[in-house]
Parts: sequence; structure tokens; C-alpha cells
Amino acid sequence: MCLLFSLLVSINKVAPKVRKVLQLFRLRQINNGVFVKLNKATINMLRICEPYIAWGYPNLKSIRDLIYKRGFLKIKGQRIPITDNLLIQRKLKVKSNIQCVEDLVHEIYTVGPHFKYATNFLWPFKLNTPNGGWRKKNNHYVEGGDFGNREDKINALLKRMV
Repeated sequence: MCLLFSLLVSINKVAPKVRKVLQLFRLRQINNGVFVKLNKATINMLRICEPYIAWGYPNLKSIRDLIYKRGFLKIKGQRIPITDNLLIQRKLKVKSNIQCVEDLVHEIYTVGPHFKYATNFLWPFKLNTPNGGWRKKNNHYVEGGDFGNREDKINALLKRMV
């Protein structure tokens, strides 16, 4: 199983089908990002909304930085900052045996059996615009633009945005 980090690049003139896929990914604002498990269904969803998102395969350092610096928990529909392990322990210990922030990082990085609980427990990451700005939002990454599959280069982008 592979792990992806999807990041919304633009939302100009989005077709209804694409908007629905972005909502399923929980990407509702520009510069929001989420962790996604890579399977056949998500690959098809990525193809549908490709011109609007950048995605790639994050490393452990990027995941840890995102969760520690930009991580918020979803508790009773509210966005609560991760201040200590007690919040995580109360909510996730029963369902998934995740007891601390490092367990959460490990579960996401390894795409473990409780990946879905862990990612849905996190609020979508609200990131800054990258330092130096976007290059060309309207072009694919392969053509020197911003959207599309960046593979391992997503880590450099995340470093500029966190």
C-alpha cells in the first residue's frame, strides 16, 4: 500500500464532478492538503481532479513536520490544535491503539490497519502559499507547472509550505 499527500492548487471554474471528488478528498480550500491511501479507486479519483491538485509520496520527515507544525484534531466537529498526547489517547486508543503523536505519525507513514481512523481524526492541513510562489498553476508538473504527480518532489514543496 502506498501513501499520497494531495494538495489543492486551484479551484477556478471547477466542474461539478471534479468538485465532488475534491470534497471526497476533503480538499475545500486552496493550499489544503490531506493524506490519501493509494488504491485503484483513489487513482481514478486523482485522474478526475488532476488539473487542480498536486500530489506525491511524502517521506517520514515531511509527515512528522506536517503533524507537529500544522496538525489539528477533529473532535466533535471542532478544529483543536495538537497540544499533548492526552487528546489523541482519549479518542484513538480504544479504536486503534494509537496513544501519542509519534504513533499517529507511524500509522500514517506505514499506512497501517488504522490509517483511515488516523487520517479522519486529523483536520485537513492548512498550508501557506509556497515560498517563492507557485510557478505555473495552469501547467502540468511535467511541463514545468504545478499540478499533477510530483512523486518524491512533493517533500520539497511541503518544506516550502510548512
